[in-house]
Amino acid sequence: MQLATEPCQALNQEDVFFRTHTGRLKLRILTDGFGELIHYERPDTSGSKQSTYQIHETSKPLELRQLLAAALGETITVKKRREVYVVGQTRIHLDEVDELGSFMELEVLLSPSQDPEEGRLIVSDLMEKLGVNESDLVPCAYADLLLNEAEQGAAAGADEPRR
Repeated sequence: MQLATEPCQALNQEDVFFRTHTGRLKLRILTDGFGELIHYERPDTSGSKQSTYQIHETSKPLELRQLLAAALGETITVKKRREVYVVGQTRIHLDEVDELGSFMELEVLLSPSQDPEEGRLIVSDLMEKLGVNESDLVPCAYADLLLNEAEQGAAAGADEPRR
């Protein structure tokens, strides 16, 4: 990617989501045996949106998964291959998500002194450079898309005769 200011980073990620009362809680399991527990809140709306998040790194993601599954229950697992490109203060994620397809995510890391509007302007500029239209945007998380597909599949299966 010609806009990138750093070499591309390729990642394989498995995000396991757990039931919560607020926001989303996921355990990101990485191929190197490490993981990150991430709690985040972000509105499910189209267009640029601000996220608040906390990350806790772990060297025992599988053990942590068992504990969280027992305590909270798992909702869905998202598996993806991600290429990360850095353009200034923006991380561009090119994701290949199992069962969903290809996506691009623009993540602007704002400094404490920056206003969210600055982030929206950065995203708008990059969207224009990359040829992304507002109509291309997805308002929800990959986990929500997978859950919606599972619900639709279950509803369609309810109409099938039992054998």
